[in-house]
Amino acid sequence: MSVVAGYDTDMGRPPLGVKTTVIRLPEGLAERIDHLIGPNRRAKFIREIVEREVKHLESERGGNGQ
Repeated sequence: MSVVAGYDTDMGRPPLGVKTTVIRLPEGLAERIDHLIGPNRRAKFIREIVEREVKHLESERGGNGQ
């Protein structure tokens, strides 16, 4: 198993100030993510990717991130 940079194996509480959102992933995708980053890191991985993409889209559209 390889670990993606920035994803340690320490367990911990989820960050404060987050809202629970249910997403549906295509069959097998959750397992692929877990294989890449390790168990119990999926939510953090998805949060960071979504945040990065939102910032990217905002910068393309001239948004200010607020």
